[in-house]
Amino acid sequence: MRRSIISIFFVFFAATAFAQSPVAHQQLARDIYKELIEINTTASSGSTTVAAEAVLKRLRDAGFTAADVQVLGPDPRKGNLVVRLQGTDARRPMLLLAHLDVVEVRREEWSVDPFKLTEKDGYFYARGSSDDKAMAAIFVANLIRYKQEKLVPDRDVILALTADEELENSPTNGIDWLLKNHRQLIDAEFALNEGGGVTLKNGKAIANRLQTSEKISVTYRLEAKYPGGHSAVPGRETSIYLLADALTRLSKNAFPVKLTQATRGYFEKMAALEGGQDAEDMRAITRDPMDTSAASRLSTRPSYNAQLRTTCVATRLEAGQALNAVPQTAHAIVNCRVLPGESVAEVQQRLAEIIGNDKVSVTPIGPPTLSPPSPLRPDLVRAIERLTAEFWPGAAIVPSMSAGMTDSRFLRSAGIPAYGHSGLAGEPNENRAHGIDERLSVKSFYDGLEYLYKLVKMLAAGE
Repeated sequence: MRRSIISIFFVFFAATAFAQSPVAHQQLARDIYKELIEINTTASSGSTTVAAEAVLKRLRDAGFTAADVQVLGPDPRKGNLVVRLQGTDARRPMLLLAHLDVVEVRREEWSVDPFKLTEKDGYFYARGSSDDKAMAAIFVANLIRYKQEKLVPDRDVILALTADEELENSPTNGIDWLLKNHRQLIDAEFALNEGGGVTLKNGKAIANRLQTSEKISVTYRLEAKYPGGHSAVPGRETSIYLLADALTRLSKNAFPVKLTQATRGYFEKMAALEGGQDAEDMRAITRDPMDTSAASRLSTRPSYNAQLRTTCVATRLEAGQALNAVPQTAHAIVNCRVLPGESVAEVQQRLAEIIGNDKVSVTPIGPPTLSPPSPLRPDLVRAIERLTAEFWPGAAIVPSMSAGMTDSRFLRSAGIPAYGHSGLAGEPNENRAHGIDERLSVKSFYDGLEYLYKLVKMLAAGE
């Protein structure tokens, strides 16, 4: 009997030690990462439901009850997972968000199989390796770790893994659908999502970005109309020429420079981290009055230009029905990324003024999702400052605005402040999300795993 008790105690102690072992935790996270990567979740042929159900099984095996975790969605292939780690309700819940879907891929263009997790040269290669299955796997592994530790935080911690983030204006976007149909499952005081990472410069961390806002995506259809006819007897004007002239005008005209609270803070912080003319120009544009020459120099860099102003760019063209016929209509799709707080109606008016021809119409495609910037939370900033000093000593905390679009826009629009903050590090020119041979540094994955484990625990447990 004594031997049996000792054996039981040893097994319990060993299991507890294994559950809390950093090596075991890293292996668990890698296993989840691999499983998610190797489930096809593209819109054309994949299923987020399959991925969500795989995670559900892991969570149930880890001790989450049927009441705590479920998979639900508007379509059999568009499942979303929602899981809740129960707290004391001393404070309102916090929401963790990551999306399960990935953009389409042409396998023949890749050097590796995009739907197999390949580790080589210090990187994990796969579609979704950085966008966004790393954060999904990290959040799941960390929830399991909290469960193993029997953590009962001051607030519930909710995790939502969702569908169709990559499809603009999708009727089956996961977080939008959950907000409209099951808000009680994900309602929270604030949320953490993708959108802000750690910036490296020659391998050294210089900035830990906190995304508080993002541009509003608005798409327009430009259509030129003019009498068509036989190509043997063309007129001086055609629908194609009218449209081409409109797009040329668009390419040569820029929207005015405007700094938001986030972009002003970004350039003020980055000026201290950069050197030479860039640093001088960043300081100059934050002064009153703004140095327009400095703004012009910075605007030659696409990444800075996107931070300085609303941008509009043609993304698709279509015209013609035969080789020997002049078409009556020609149209282009123009995607604008509008600064937070700027009037969408005024952007459309400005677009029409730039084109300057009433023979070319400008029509919006679908309503935009307007989302106000999220205020800087003192508790979040304090936790980030403390952990940044631990993980990346000397790196600055930099507020940021995403030029791209994330699901945070739906949360902000619904009154839930959202923050893009991943703890995942990379060089600015190393971002291959949506591209060929997408990859994420192995070190970045494991550092982000531990960083988010500590950050979420601090925010949830009141540490």
